[in-house]
Amino acid sequence: MSTCPNFDHLLVLPHLHVQNANAVSSPLTHGFPSMTAFLGLMWALERKARAAGLDLAFKAVGAIAHGHQELVTDGGFVKAFRLTRNPIDKDGSTAAIVEEGRIHLELSLVFAVDCARWSREPDSRHADVATVASLLAEMRIAGGTLRPPGLATRMRYQPWVVDLTGTEDDRQAVFRKARMRLLPGFALVSRDDRLEARLAELQAESPAATRLDAWLSLSRVNWHYQRDGQGGKGEWRNDRRGQGWTVPIPVGYGALGELHAAGLVANARDASTPFRFVESLYSIGEWLSPHRLQSPQQLLWYADSQADAGLYRCRNDYRPVADPFEQLYAFD
Repeated sequence: MSTCPNFDHLLVLPHLHVQNANAVSSPLTHGFPSMTAFLGLMWALERKARAAGLDLAFKAVGAIAHGHQELVTDGGFVKAFRLTRNPIDKDGSTAAIVEEGRIHLELSLVFAVDCARWSREPDSRHADVATVASLLAEMRIAGGTLRPPGLATRMRYQPWVVDLTGTEDDRQAVFRKARMRLLPGFALVSRDDRLEARLAELQAESPAATRLDAWLSLSRVNWHYQRDGQGGKGEWRNDRRGQGWTVPIPVGYGALGELHAAGLVANARDASTPFRFVESLYSIGEWLSPHRLQSPQQLLWYADSQADAGLYRCRNDYRPVADPFEQLYAFD
């Protein structure tokens, strides 16, 4: 398995207000946008930065959610997306409604950046960061529009850079301070281990259980009635108690066939790039407060492309600490 690429700096763009971002993250999930959207944003931003003359290499990206408002109906247990009526067709007939999910977000983006000039010329980073922020303001974030904050001069809205060029102890100390500036909020991390653990539990009861069964089991709240040891009155319990805020998430794409040469498939978006039919890959993620993260690598997501195996995945190197009390009191 690949690991997060090396980098020297973290570029933090805090408290971005995004309107009408895509809330349908995959054919089977909705809510917070897929991490593939943020990796695509990172690559597009890198291309724009290089075109503007900045020698920046973006290696990975992390997202911290501070607030959200999914545009759904308010009444009843079952909710539905608030849809818009499209303009009439050219013949005057009513156009069909295309179901689209939208969500308003307040989030912070953290980019892992390599830039040798920032180490040689620290004074140059202020202008570079301002340029990156200006370029981002012109772009879409997960299909949404970036809205300027009401008080743009406030410190909490200003981009900042974290230097990770010292020793391992120095980097840990710097990151511990930086993560506190991202509070309050929640960072999305990968919990592939939860999926494997649930699969082992299900296969112990039914050997025919698959990873899909395990994923569906983790995607819902499973209630069961448990009696006490004496056979008396019991209580209803759910299997999410003590398991954290876990959610089903898409983590990339898997190939459905062979790679086609550029221009061979009609109506492809880019006729100069090889084409492949793919489907979404799924796993389990967890929302964690940033103060529980022990290193930048636990926050960041990066691309892991294995074209020969037909896998194009988003990876995250989060690993839970062995001692829960160490995680609980990780403020120092």
